[in-house]
Amino acid sequence: MSRRLKIALLQLVSLGRNRDANLQKGDEFCRLAASAGADLALFPEMWSIGYQAFDPERPDDRKAWLSLAVAAEDSFVTHFGDLAQKLGMAIGITYLERRPGAPRNTLALFDRHGKLALSYSKVHLGPWNPPDNACAAGDEFPVCALDTRLGSIRIGVMICFDREFPEAARMLMLNGAELILTPNACDLDDRKSGVGDVRIAQFRSRAFENLVAVAMANYAAPQCDGRSVAFDPDGTLVVQADSTERIVLAEFDLEWLREYRKREAGRDAPRSPEKYAAITSTELSRPLGSRPA
Repeated sequence: MSRRLKIALLQLVSLGRNRDANLQKGDEFCRLAASAGADLALFPEMWSIGYQAFDPERPDDRKAWLSLAVAAEDSFVTHFGDLAQKLGMAIGITYLERRPGAPRNTLALFDRHGKLALSYSKVHLGPWNPPDNACAAGDEFPVCALDTRLGSIRIGVMICFDREFPEAARMLMLNGAELILTPNACDLDDRKSGVGDVRIAQFRSRAFENLVAVAMANYAAPQCDGRSVAFDPDGTLVVQADSTERIVLAEFDLEWLREYRKREAGRDAPRSPEKYAAITSTELSRPLGSRPA
């Protein structure tokens, strides 16, 4: 039996807003991931509707989009809890969550027994366009102890734009995360602007600066550009995909991971939170400008 934790990054192309078709495709790929020996399968962001937006100039389209949101108890979500139990594999399913007021961009993590281990809603929402600016933000960065065949591992979640904020990964680390999962929905290589793979380099930094393993699942081309990726806490690349639709297996040696974290823990000793008051201020300084309303 392998002593490495295997995470299946489901680098897929969605079937748009067709929630039922996305459920069926997601079910199929979870089964394939389990047959490949995965301990956990992670979907890209808002899989239930393929991270599809609506036309803000068309009220009827917005209404149709809102009707696709589902509650945490809906069959779309619970299906993957039942599947997790059947396969003996944890599943991180992402969906547009119906809530009072605006919906949320949420991940539900079911353990290998089908029990809900963690629910996380995206905290940092892009203000530019839907679907992000039509959602309500999450409130916290929870961490769970996920039961696996290798024992318990503490897991937290960031969703896509969350990784642009160092504070998100830092909060997860302070809350005890050993591994951060990141469902994603954007291009990760922006060579047209000349910045190249800065988002992947940024993700590597989140791992190194917080002594955590990280694993990101993105949509495949042509929906996004794939490149799903994982890093160990020392910044070593574990795996990086191309742009094609596929299951990407990221394997983590938990014994090594924990030994490394223990050995390097002294790097956090000089942290001086009493000097970081400006970080929690609601006023933003230039060049970022003022906080959007």
